Amino acid sequence: MVHTRAVHISARTDYAVRALLTLAAAGQQTVTGQALAAEQQLPQKFLEAILADLRRAGLVRSRRGPVGGYSLSRPATDIPIGEIVRAVDGPLAVVRGERPEQAVYAGAAEHLGTLWVALRAAVRSVLDDVTLAQVLSGDLPAQIQELLSSPGAWRSR
Repeated sequence: MVHTRAVHISARTDYAVRALLTLAAAGQQTVTGQALAAEQQLPQKFLEAILADLRRAGLVRSRRGPVGGYSLSRPATDIPIGEIVRAVDGPLAVVRGERPEQAVYAGAAEHLGTLWVALRAAVRSVLDDVTLAQVLSGDLPAQIQELLSSPGAWRSR
């Protein structure tokens, strides 16, 4: 039996995007960490650590006090999903812990590095071209709609 590993979307990334979508839906209102966790059924302590990363990356603002909480630091139309992924998980693609362009191969595999760079470019073309606002509204760009309608897009293998 062959075991393959799928593209891995970490819990940190999933939770971060879900929390930011909730903030995007709230508009200008400040939302507490507790309310964000409850809305998306996320573990609050883990979410608070993720929100701290998002604050350091400049994606959210936090306010203390009785009306405190979190809000987006800029409009949801200006926050690509790829930026969120990088803020909580680092680079979009790595090969053995290195950036794809740093992978060097010899012999029959000498051109493999170019494939890894192309893979990163493909991931970027999805994650960097879709904003929080587009995911929130469901109005995804044409290139994403095209990918979704391609044969096999919804197949698990």
